[in-house]
Amino acid sequence: MYSLPKRLIHSLVALAILALAVPSNAQLSPSGSMRRSPVEVVKRYVLLDQKGARLDAPSFDTVIPYIDWKEEPAWGRVVIIQDTIVPEDYRKWEILNNLEVIIPVTFHVRGAVYLETATFVPEDTTEEVRFHVKVVGNYWRIIAPVIPPHVGLKRMMNFAREAEAHEQDTTQRIVLAALIDSLRKAK
Repeated sequence: MYSLPKRLIHSLVALAILALAVPSNAQLSPSGSMRRSPVEVVKRYVLLDQKGARLDAPSFDTVIPYIDWKEEPAWGRVVIIQDTIVPEDYRKWEILNNLEVIIPVTFHVRGAVYLETATFVPEDTTEEVRFHVKVVGNYWRIIAPVIPPHVGLKRMMNFAREAEAHEQDTTQRIVLAALIDSLRKAK
C-alpha cells in the first residue's frame, strides 16, 4: 500500500490550517468597506434594484449590505427603467467630507407599474437621483433617499408572469395578463 511520507502530510496539514487562518479577499474588503470607492456601493445597489431585489421581502436582504435602513416601505408603484448611469468620476459627485458624498445616478425611465391596479403607465423620461452615501460603522452605506424600486422592464415582465402563473383568481389573472401585454408594448 502506498503512503505519503510523514513530512508531506505535516506540510499539507500546516498549509490547510494556514489557508483557513488567512482571510480571503472578500473578508479583507467586504461590501461597502471604506477601502473601496463609495460608487461601488451605489452601483451594486442600483444593479440589484434593477434586477428586482426590492420587489419582495425575501430578496430585500440582498440590498441590506448597501443601505442604512432596515425595512423597505410599502410602495404603491414600481418605476420601470431601461438603463442607469452611475458616474465613476469623483468630480461629478458632491463631496461633503472624507466620509460622506452625494453621487448622482441617472435613470432612463420607461414608466411606472401601479401595484394596486396592476397597470403600467408609460412615461419616457430621465430621472436623476442623488444618493447620499456615508461611512456608517466603517462601511459605506446609502443613507438617503429611500426611493421606490427602479426595476428593469424585462425583470418586471418576468415578475408579472410569475404572479400570473400563481394567481388563483381568474379576474386577477386577466388583469396581470393585461399588465404583461402593456409592458411588452413598452419594449
